[in-house]
Amino acid sequence: MLLDVILDTLIDSLKMLPFLFLSYIIIEYIEHKASDKIKKSLSKSGKYGSLVGGILGAVPQCGFSVTAANLYSGRLITVGTLIAVFISTSDEMVPVLLSHPESASKIIPILLIKIIIAVIAGFLVDLILSRNIKNKNMADDADEHIHKMCKDCDCEHGIIKSAIFHTINVFAFIIIVSFILNLLVALIGQENLEKVLLTGTIFQPLIASLIGIIPNCAASVILTELYISKSISFGSIIAGLSSGSGIGLVVLFKENKNVKENLKILAVVYLIGVVVGILFDLIGVVI
Repeated sequence: MLLDVILDTLIDSLKMLPFLFLSYIIIEYIEHKASDKIKKSLSKSGKYGSLVGGILGAVPQCGFSVTAANLYSGRLITVGTLIAVFISTSDEMVPVLLSHPESASKIIPILLIKIIIAVIAGFLVDLILSRNIKNKNMADDADEHIHKMCKDCDCEHGIIKSAIFHTINVFAFIIIVSFILNLLVALIGQENLEKVLLTGTIFQPLIASLIGIIPNCAASVILTELYISKSISFGSIIAGLSSGSGIGLVVLFKENKNVKENLKILAVVYLIGVVVGILFDLIGVVI
């Protein structure tokens, strides 16, 4: 049984490898050509920050949620803008779905839905808090931190090299996640796995959103693979990807010294994911 699980995992994963690499070539090209423009647009967005953040946050980029966390720590953007970026960010969802050609058509609808949720949530948060603090003294620090982050993830050493780095990194996660899922199905059965994930209940988005807030690209890989395998609902994938902010949350807690404020932001992002996920499942939206 174990040998069958390993072989199935490797065969399925290798089939998606070329598509994964191609998607990262495209993503790295966009990042290298537009990264600085996106950062400047976000920092100058003012009262339209939630709209700008919600749209730009959906662009697959290395460290974009990190940029927003740094800009917010320096009070260059509002808390609503930060939350909009966090919600619209999908981490590794795009390349993982692209690596499954049969699921690639779901990318645009998911991104559009997340952008709409992000923009509305961001404006509502700013409206409630009436907060719009600017401080241009932190701009250089934010850029410096992003430079260090991208240096660590090899984003500044050419499009091809960066694409290979990210492809290998995410491909390893996909193999691990696929193996665990296949092994779980083989050991406990599909029905029991669905019970653990609360499949078929309105409470599944609570689990998905909890997975989403894990500050690692593994979370988005897990959620996307679960969605592709139909182990979680459409509402749950929206919940998990909406609460998922990548490593941006880590940077927020590191750079913004107000821990209570950070915890409130975390709670808001999590709850937004849960609420929208449950609403989509109640309405019965499926893509």
